[in-house]
Amino acid sequence: MSLNKVILIGNVGKDPEVRYIESNTAVATFPLATHDGGYKKSNGTEVAPRTEWHNIVAWRERAQFVERHVHKSSQLYVEGKIRSRSYESKDGIKRFVTEIYADRIEFYSSGSSRPDSQNANNNNQPTSTPAEAVTPLPSSDVPPPSEPVDDIPF
Repeated sequence: MSLNKVILIGNVGKDPEVRYIESNTAVATFPLATHDGGYKKSNGTEVAPRTEWHNIVAWRERAQFVERHVHKSSQLYVEGKIRSRSYESKDGIKRFVTEIYADRIEFYSSGSSRPDSQNANNNNQPTSTPAEAVTPLPSSDVPPPSEPVDDIPF
């Protein structure tokens, strides 16, 4: 048995790029930033905050949803699978890329206990279509970060 599942909550780094390929299939790509705040270890050492960038890929109905409603700085809940691939650049160099293939995309508001549907509806923009609907974890259900452990067992 195996499992390939990624859950991210973050901010869109730039407006999504959407293209249509064979038989009018939509594909959207955009960067999503997640942020880990800095902290101080028990010995007084400070660990700086860190931002991680993720390449998100959405297909078909999810891509059309992204095209209509997602913009730079949108806060999203994204659920999907991690995929790696390689390609050859125009200058002949082999490149590797890791992407998140989104199965679900939803607007997210950290201050609420449900998706940001109320705020989005006030702007006359739906949060999602049924194909993308998901209820993100309420911020109160997310445990606070515990003190980091220096010796990770893997």
